[in-house]
Amino acid sequence: MNIEDLARIAVDCGLRIHRELGPGLLESVYEVVLFRSLEKRGLHVERQKTVSFTFDDMRFEDAFKVDLLIDGKLLVELKSVEKAAPVHGKQVLTYLRLMNLPLDLLMNFGMATFKEGVQRIVNHHNDFASSRLRVHEEQASS
Repeated sequence: MNIEDLARIAVDCGLRIHRELGPGLLESVYEVVLFRSLEKRGLHVERQKTVSFTFDDMRFEDAFKVDLLIDGKLLVELKSVEKAAPVHGKQVLTYLRLMNLPLDLLMNFGMATFKEGVQRIVNHHNDFASSRLRVHEEQASS
């Protein structure tokens, strides 16, 4: 399955969860529910995956954890805050760069509507569907 198909499924699951549960629960609750929803759709999902990387001949073991990694190619980071801070998009873009992945969905379940709380963060990803929900590398780094 290509990354855009995975993204559509993840957004569909996130929207359903937001509609049925509403905003304001703990991030960990949304993470578990989204994880299970994606698995029920037949996707391979890793939850709280630890990531290591190398920089300047230094190896950093278990440097950070990502919320969800779908089929080894789509990153999903979750928040449940009243308003996402600009640093959240920058942090996700750093994760994408270090993992050499093209796309992340940053889902903030704390917003009144799901549409307000979901962002696409891209890292050198040009083969994407038409969407108003994208943040390019230049925007996320400013």
